[in-house]
Amino acid sequence: MAAGVEAETATLTLPDGREFELPYLKDSAGGGFVDIRSLYGKAAICCFDPGFSSTASCESEITYIDGNKGMLLYR
Repeated sequence: MAAGVEAETATLTLPDGREFELPYLKDSAGGGFVDIRSLYGKAAICCFDPGFSSTASCESEITYIDGNKGMLLYR
């Protein structure tokens, strides 16, 4: 992130009332993502994503993949 640019955040509120600020990222295609890497350390909870259908496995600045559309874009 460039110096002086403020990162966007998303607030996660759990049923017990605890709230956690998490980074909100955008990809080059305009999609939005909540970065949950710090969630276990902050809240001691994990996320459940059966079939790995809504989870990014890595960060890439040169590729875009949409498996449902059979789309792979890269530079």
